[in-house]
Amino acid sequence: MMKANISLFVGSIRPLPESGRPTGMYKQAVSGPIELGPEGFAGDQQADRRVHGGPDKAVHLYPAAHYAKLAARFPEAAGQLVVGSIGENISTGDLDENDVRLGDIWQLGSARLQVCQPRSPCWKIDERYACDGMAQFIAEQRLTGWYWRVVTPGSVGPRDVLLLEQSDPAAFTLAEAMLLWQAHRPPLAAMERLLATPGIADNWRQKIATRVGWLHKHADQTPPPVTAYHAKPENP
Repeated sequence: MMKANISLFVGSIRPLPESGRPTGMYKQAVSGPIELGPEGFAGDQQADRRVHGGPDKAVHLYPAAHYAKLAARFPEAAGQLVVGSIGENISTGDLDENDVRLGDIWQLGSARLQVCQPRSPCWKIDERYACDGMAQFIAEQRLTGWYWRVVTPGSVGPRDVLLLEQSDPAAFTLAEAMLLWQAHRPPLAAMERLLATPGIADNWRQKIATRVGWLHKHADQTPPPVTAYHAKPENP
């Protein structure tokens, strides 16, 4: 049985250091049991509910090994790139995007979680670490981690272990799905298979359906670019 040790983090909304815009990225380690409901951990907050939070983005896991890759690319921020700092709720050194499949159900404590979509990093990461281009790098290198939906609410503690309960070996791994999604002109059959994957987030499924429809109608045209991160708006 596949399993993974974890660390837990929750946080309240705080201002970013330069713009003062609110963010829920600053989180603290959890030392004891905490309740996990359909919209996330008790006491955890998200500043911009348009792009974070909600049932299909209830819990974010970020693989701990990604921090070394970020530090190598952005050495000026290496001292800040520590586990828990990018806003994740769960950290583990035992899993990354190659180890989980879309629709997987994992048990954690008395709760059950389902892998439903990758994270789309946003410009607030750049400001958090004072490094322009970090969010884009995370997206392009597919170092995003993923979101879980909560299938069964329950109590979770930092000593609990993620245990794989249910997985479809025919489903895309998260790494495969992201590579396909970023392809300039992905194979239509593969995109249709991704669209039909049980368990993926509704919002992402709608985007996949839109792209599949476009590919059906415009076989000889250059597809529009796919944006995998949220750039800073001119007037945030």
